[in-house]
Amino acid sequence: MGTPITSIQTVTVVGAGYMGGGIAQVLAAAGLPVQIADVSVEAADAALERIIGEARASEEQGLVPAGTADAVIANLSAGKTIEDAVAEADFIEEAVFELPQVKQEVLGRISAAARPEAIIGTNTSTIPVHVLAPAVSHPERFLTVHFSNPMPFIPGVELVAGEATEQSAIDAIKDLLARADCEGAQVADTPGMVLNRLQYVLLKEATSIVEEGVATVEDVDTIVRTTFGFRLGFFGPFAIADQAGLDVYANSFKTFEAAYGERLATPKLLQDAADADRKGLKNGKGLVEDYDDETKAELIAYRNKAYAKMRELLRELGPAPRGAKLS
Repeated sequence: MGTPITSIQTVTVVGAGYMGGGIAQVLAAAGLPVQIADVSVEAADAALERIIGEARASEEQGLVPAGTADAVIANLSAGKTIEDAVAEADFIEEAVFELPQVKQEVLGRISAAARPEAIIGTNTSTIPVHVLAPAVSHPERFLTVHFSNPMPFIPGVELVAGEATEQSAIDAIKDLLARADCEGAQVADTPGMVLNRLQYVLLKEATSIVEEGVATVEDVDTIVRTTFGFRLGFFGPFAIADQAGLDVYANSFKTFEAAYGERLATPKLLQDAADADRKGLKNGKGLVEDYDDETKAELIAYRNKAYAKMRELLRELGPAPRGAKLS
């Protein structure tokens, strides 16, 4: 293996469907030369036209800055086989079907044709790195780089290192994401990682609520999007708990545990915080950080402005489209 890549200058995305196309579009818009490849040159060429059309439409609708479509057109290309497209790239992102055997076959082709120091990422949302890493030669340059759909508008990216992954590869990807106005977060190599583990747990509890007759599908969605979901664009669950009061949360869990048993028992992390008199913003001692008076005032002012802007945006957009109700 050659000298590790510390700054990615060229990218190839293998798998030019809507997910891979979105990744390619964002990186090309950031000024990086990006090639796309698919099952055939013809498929990649067709995807290129689709991606350019989507970039133009997004710009016309005011969803992306002026000049974005021109940047995509200037930096995005197709017209090559997978092997030729990956041969000189600094970073190759695999974005094919979410099936281990399909990904393993494609990753094997990529690693056989790519430079030995080229960083290889997989866009899997659930498959652990250790399942896919054996398909890659030089696994020290391999990791999960999990973008979310619709990629042009979702900035968060999960990064999962394997046992062999070198820190230099992770650092190079984080630098690339920052240049593309995205934000990477590194998590452990477990099924579902963090994003889908949290997302699916919410859906599981939501379905239980409906099945128990506590609320309808419509009312559950209303509660989520107008209450705690309203906050999630700005704060994660730990930041929200700090603001509400860790002691309040710990006491509330006692009610949940009495009603639902061990699955909703007080988490040890939260109980330990409460036992240590960490109450979040109320006394300046939180799970996310400790807060002095100035930080608390700045945080509250940001929160209030953010929520006011969110309400304003929702009024502007109006309700999401839905089919006509049956009479």
